[in-house]
Amino acid sequence: MEQGFSPAEKVREARLEPLRRFGRFPSGAKTRRTLGQSNRRAKALRHPKGENLIRALKFRFIAALLIAAMLVPALPAQQQSGALYRFRVETDVVLVNVVVRDRSGAIVRGLKKEDFTLLEDGKPQRIQSFDFEQVETQAVPQPRQAVLVAPRTTSSSPAAAVKPTDKLEFRDRRIMVLFFDLTSMQPEEIERAVQAGQKFVDKQMTPSDMVAVVSLATSLQVNQDLTSEHDLLDKALARLNPSSGGGFDAGATGDTEGTADTAQPFTPDDTEYNIFNTDRRLEALQSLADSLARIEQKKSVIYFSSGMDRTGIENQSQLRNAVNRAVRSNVAIYPMDMRGLQAIIPGGEAQQASLRGTSAYSGASVRNAFDSNFSTQETLVTLAADTGGRAFLDSNDFSAVFRKVQEDTSAYYVLGYKSSNPARDGRFRKITVKTSVPEVKIEFRKGYYAPRDFAHSTKDDREQQLVDELSSELSATDLDVFLSAAYFRLGPDRFYVPVSLVVPGSEIPFTQSGDKDKATLDIIGVVRDELQRPVGNVRDTVKLNLDESQQVRRKNVQYQAGFTLPPGKFHVKFVLRENQSGRVGSFETDIVIPDFKKNKAPLKLSSVVMGTQIQNAGKRRSENVLAKDGSELIPNVLHVFSPAQHLYFYYEVYEPVKDTHAADKTKQIRLLTSIQFFQGRVKAFETPLVEAHQLTAPDRKAAVFQFDVPLTQLTPGLYTCQVTVIDDAAGTFAFPRLALLVKSEAAKPASAGGE
Repeated sequence: MEQGFSPAEKVREARLEPLRRFGRFPSGAKTRRTLGQSNRRAKALRHPKGENLIRALKFRFIAALLIAAMLVPALPAQQQSGALYRFRVETDVVLVNVVVRDRSGAIVRGLKKEDFTLLEDGKPQRIQSFDFEQVETQAVPQPRQAVLVAPRTTSSSPAAAVKPTDKLEFRDRRIMVLFFDLTSMQPEEIERAVQAGQKFVDKQMTPSDMVAVVSLATSLQVNQDLTSEHDLLDKALARLNPSSGGGFDAGATGDTEGTADTAQPFTPDDTEYNIFNTDRRLEALQSLADSLARIEQKKSVIYFSSGMDRTGIENQSQLRNAVNRAVRSNVAIYPMDMRGLQAIIPGGEAQQASLRGTSAYSGASVRNAFDSNFSTQETLVTLAADTGGRAFLDSNDFSAVFRKVQEDTSAYYVLGYKSSNPARDGRFRKITVKTSVPEVKIEFRKGYYAPRDFAHSTKDDREQQLVDELSSELSATDLDVFLSAAYFRLGPDRFYVPVSLVVPGSEIPFTQSGDKDKATLDIIGVVRDELQRPVGNVRDTVKLNLDESQQVRRKNVQYQAGFTLPPGKFHVKFVLRENQSGRVGSFETDIVIPDFKKNKAPLKLSSVVMGTQIQNAGKRRSENVLAKDGSELIPNVLHVFSPAQHLYFYYEVYEPVKDTHAADKTKQIRLLTSIQFFQGRVKAFETPLVEAHQLTAPDRKAAVFQFDVPLTQLTPGLYTCQVTVIDDAAGTFAFPRLALLVKSEAAKPASAGGE
């Protein structure tokens, strides 16, 4: 060590010696000169008590929108783990299954494409694909077992990706799915449905039939994948539990007239619960249709239920979605009402209590019972008619549905065409199929709903789009999204995690409204633990109402959110959508919050946050450590700065070791910290050394540090920023590094301030 150092400098040189061995610091003389220059170039914020420390910030959660005043470089939105990529393919080919019968009901074979005429809304369409499927009753080669995915998986592992199914392996096969809706049936009705399924497998199933068993109880489950093995299907049917779907019965509507008098003090209104249950069943059908879409041939879903009640127009959107997915997947739904042939008894059944009100004496109760039964069957009829199936109602012959499915799929023509109507308005389009062959009967689906673009989508459709993207295994990249996260300890097992999202302003289209430019962003996010359980979520709509959109297009739009989490590994995903054209972008990443107790870290250090903007945070209390006394530090996500800006640093050290050798007993700890900026191997700048002798956040056992570095001291270029923290009493240290870019004055944003 060189001569001429003061005692304090000698102590510092001794502490920095271990780092020099690893090339972290230059020699003592050079360090001394650099510190001398730093004292003239930068200043550290003063602590209210006189220490060179920042004032401790108070936690405050805020979800705020801000405009960042810097240009965004062309950076990738995010990196995907593994080798998964998303290819967006939109196809407008409509498939129509056509059965042609003669006078005796026999199927007419041998027809060609030229024998058919296809019209949509009365306009002729060009048939682009033509095929004839014929299911033989004798044994055919057994294809490999298909992969039938009922519920959406939330796994992000590449191993969870489903392999595509070969389209040819199910040729001349009959694809059937026995779908048991356990949530809508009573135990005795479930037993009848299982017995009907077992009877079909044992007596009616042919060697060319491929059958799967799916059930809906507390979740959608594939009890048996597509197979032609009778034993596997029998075992799957035997495992169905009649009581597993309990608790989903339709609730009361709040009207006591004509209801059973159970001596309850009030009748609840469960209308919202009934809407949820119906949507849940329709979503299950939609998910099942999505899973079957990879098989090109016609698929038949036999839906065992006890009706499905629809509440006005509340379930209309989900019903249309389920029908659309089924039609696009070439799936026909055959509902089977397991209540069978019912007798509507005036006054109610014998096991029922007496009815309230006067409806039992006026005939209104019987009429209401018929109306209720009809309304639960009407949805089943709609599902069947719109998908090319048939509903089986008011019948105790539960095997008829299997015979009809086998009859409809024994031989049929598949016509494919691309609609001449380019509009994506979601309207119903009527299909008409004609043939030049005389005296025949043609059976086909009567129409379909056109796809919707974003401008024609409903509120429910748009919300469902966000949910679908959030649960998707792959990220959307139509809208550039950048994300950063940090962690700060609140208590022994609690951390505050601020999350910052950035969208380039040039990505957001604005609409002119008066003297304002307006735009909106929808944001949805979720944080999951290692078991894929959601532990935090965000749903918000941000409205931009600005005077000059041209200025915004040169800046960033940043959104702040925060979560309180325990130590562990988490996966965070956010989806953003701009609501002018409907473009969607998402970002997902893993967050690891250290467990300082188990890891025995030599120095317990928080994340290091950099920013250039401090905004008004109001007076609302929250756990956000970056906000205190009405001011909040906004993290910079991209780490790109201009020379005219001030660069703020914020970080915390937890539970430093007490300095038992200090002569001054008021100095409980001794922490040393400074920040260096390197260009390659050359140190370009260093802040003054800051010493902390007391905890500035004693409730969290934390020493808080903040620096203000004028970037005029740095020439434009790429830097490696090293934050060095030394616990002098413990003899431990840490030196996290961050990359940052200082842009030249030529690229300076038009407006000053901001980020």
